[in-house]
Amino acid sequence: MKAEDVANYLQENPAFFEAYAQMLSDIVIPHPYGGRTISLSERQMLTLRERVKDLEKKLHELLEFAKENDGLQNKLHQFTLALFNAHDLPGLQYAAMSSLRDIFSVPHAAIHLWKEQPPICVHQPVLDTAKWFGEAEPHLRSFAYMPLRANGQTIGILIIASEDAQRFYPEMGTIFLQRIADIVGAALSQHL
Repeated sequence: MKAEDVANYLQENPAFFEAYAQMLSDIVIPHPYGGRTISLSERQMLTLRERVKDLEKKLHELLEFAKENDGLQNKLHQFTLALFNAHDLPGLQYAAMSSLRDIFSVPHAAIHLWKEQPPICVHQPVLDTAKWFGEAEPHLRSFAYMPLRANGQTIGILIIASEDAQRFYPEMGTIFLQRIADIVGAALSQHL
């Protein structure tokens, strides 16, 4: 008889364990981490403890991810408040640039009002846009280009850049970047 046959039989006949409950308490198996033997119930406890440790690790990872997202949401809220406290277009542009720097730690940003630019994240500047960052241009290694929209039309572009090549990259999630662009576009629409 093969081990697989025994395992299949036990799975298909759970009443076996009720009929032979005393036998189960007498079974001893090798300890997974040593040469001694332990009871079946002790082995089950070890397995459950390992599962609990794995679940605790996954829970910790999820909590860290949630904490990170909560921090981003708080930053987005602060950013929104800063933009909507601006009273005119120059004040709004200043608030956007300074808030990106102070709240999101993005030292380089540019807003240009124009039409028809696609949203992309890249490692090389698109067209001659790197020049918009002045002296920082030669040091910039990653860029996020976000279209600004108001009233259903593209009104310009927001570009943020970093010296860190991994800050913005083509495969990154862009939901928070899109929300920032949406907020800037909505704030700009009040001044256009």
